[in-house]
Amino acid sequence: MRITLISISLFAILCNTSCQSHKEEHEEETKFLVTSPLKKDTISTREYVCQIHAVQHIEVRALEKGYLENIFVDEGQFVKKGQLMFKIMPLIYNAELQKAQAETNFAEIEYQNTKQLSEKNVVSPNELALAKAKLDKAKAEQSLAATHLQFTEIRAPFDGIMDHFQVRLGSLINEGDLMTTLSDNSEMWVYFNVPEAEYLNYKTHATEENLLKVNLLMANNQLFDYPGEVKTIEADFNNETGNIAFRATFPNPKGLLRHGETGNIEMGIPIKNAIIIPQKATYEILEKKYVFVVDKNNTVHSREITIASEMPDLYLIKSGLNENERILLEGIRKVKDNDKIVYTYEDPKSVLPKLKVYVE
Repeated sequence: MRITLISISLFAILCNTSCQSHKEEHEEETKFLVTSPLKKDTISTREYVCQIHAVQHIEVRALEKGYLENIFVDEGQFVKKGQLMFKIMPLIYNAELQKAQAETNFAEIEYQNTKQLSEKNVVSPNELALAKAKLDKAKAEQSLAATHLQFTEIRAPFDGIMDHFQVRLGSLINEGDLMTTLSDNSEMWVYFNVPEAEYLNYKTHATEENLLKVNLLMANNQLFDYPGEVKTIEADFNNETGNIAFRATFPNPKGLLRHGETGNIEMGIPIKNAIIIPQKATYEILEKKYVFVVDKNNTVHSREITIASEMPDLYLIKSGLNENERILLEGIRKVKDNDKIVYTYEDPKSVLPKLKVYVE
């Protein structure tokens, strides 16, 4: 009998302990974490597809006709301003220059003789003026011949990188034929299109002294080492797309960027009084975003929200929430609409830093 009473007591104690444990677990399971949206000025990072251009990119063309006598550079080579790149056979132009020099010498002698006769009043002043005009004409023709000869040597107009050759040694070159292209890659111009609303946000905050800094995400998904500055905006909007073209200038000291590359510009758009919530506080149904709003009776209600912009781990809210409301932060898959919950409230200013995002 005594053994039986002891057994019953032990069983009762175990049952009571088990029930208490289950009750505590249940309470722990139903205690949720709640926070509020954060309202503050911030910067939203937007991405825009861009085209990368050299600050100078030109076609190098022949100015004279003739056979290509020499090539002094190679494709892809860096050349300095004034460096000789191509030479067209100069024989004809040398002969023309010699002829022009001889005619200049003859006109000079004729002029000096006429001048002496004019000083002795043997010839009229008009004849002296005519001799002077013939000399000036001969000098001009000599200068023109020298220019034609100079054009047989094609030199780099600026420091840059040679592109593919369009001609080969010994080719017959005609005036205007394309020889190659030359790119100055010391700085790069990066063009991208911005919607009207974001353009207005930019113009509201940007000044000549505070040019907007942007980053370049290259085709390999790596950020370019040097930030760029938006220095130019085109005059007109594209009526079909509602966009306007921006141009950012990037330094390129290592020569990594080349003319014709593509990438994405990352630009921070200032936003006044943004409503910010963690992404993990939302859920999606049929491509629409929702949150659970907690009312004053601790009851959760599903509410659709509209996203204005997305940042890493954060959403900027366009409509559907204000900063005074409370939203379910964790456990959104454990509740349903109109459930009453027990929760712990955490200030959004302490929640956001835990998301590994810095909001300016």
